[in-house]
Amino acid sequence: MKKSLIVFGLALTVAACNSKKSTNGADSTTTTTTTSTSTTSSTASTSVVSASVGKGLIEQNDCSTCHKPDEKVIGPAYIDIANKYTASPAVIDTLANKIIKGGSGNWGSMPMSQHLNLSITDARKMVTYILSLKK
Repeated sequence: MKKSLIVFGLALTVAACNSKKSTNGADSTTTTTTTSTSTTSSTASTSVVSASVGKGLIEQNDCSTCHKPDEKVIGPAYIDIANKYTASPAVIDTLANKIIKGGSGNWGSMPMSQHLNLSITDARKMVTYILSLKK
């Protein structure tokens, strides 16, 4: 009985996670820099824009089926993810790939389903938003 419930829950999760499509190219904002001083402020500005776009992408996709900002549902709360990881380019790439390819083991036995319809750019924006929630 317990195995049946787990299989049913997993099937429901996979079905829910694969039911929506991402819109690619949602961010048309570009930032140009000319000096090292403006590069720093531009990078910060780009991160804010990316985080804002990332929040929109999360809302457009099925993320809320398994995640909430501040409480564990099926997967971890966004705040718990933000507090666990550092917002470095390597970590952002690793987590973006995890969103796209899915997997398990980092937060328990329940696997994260694949989101193959997401571009790496969109997944990075989503991760940037999540990591911006760090307290």
